[in-house]
Amino acid sequence: MSQPIRMCIACRERALQSDLQRLQIIDGKLVEFTKAGRSFYVCKTCITCNAKKLLKIVNHRCKTHHQTLSECGKIFKEIGTDG
Repeated sequence: MSQPIRMCIACRERALQSDLQRLQIIDGKLVEFTKAGRSFYVCKTCITCNAKKLLKIVNHRCKTHHQTLSECGKIFKEIGTDG
């Protein structure tokens, strides 16, 4: 049985869906996927090592500039330690 492959929006690496973190933007805030609406995948390497690059890509792709690096950094750290 094959497993779905998804792509990280930051490094563009392909990986199993279960190995990636699914996030979304709601009202200008970066949150974990709530099972409704559009979302994107991020690999654990980009969350832990490339937070600044990831923030820039998320802001560009999601057309939002409301969060600062420190705000997103907290979310990235939470996600990085949880998963």
